[in-house]
Amino acid sequence: MMNVNPTANPFSPAPAGGVGPMAPKTTGAGSASGFADTVKAAQSQLGKVNDLQQASDVSIQDLLAGRNEDITSVVSSVAKADMSFKLLIGVRNKLVEAYKETMNMPL
Repeated sequence: MMNVNPTANPFSPAPAGGVGPMAPKTTGAGSASGFADTVKAAQSQLGKVNDLQQASDVSIQDLLAGRNEDITSVVSSVAKADMSFKLLIGVRNKLVEAYKETMNMPL
């Protein structure tokens, strides 16, 4: 299950002191290791979004088959899956925008 803090802004700058979600990660091996860790974390989050989507599909199928009569749990699981997918798309769009901006920078 993915915990979402609606007041947190993943795109805000890191506070003074270099701590927070956007703070640069430094390791002994250099920035390549930090990038690898970031990619692994992103893969983990993609897996969580996929799990929520699949759980939503299963709850819908259970409702339609009559195995589950609680419509509020179905609506809740669909809403969680929808919210996580929209967040994922928003992050992807920001990354694509940043990439395009970087590619348009003059050398």
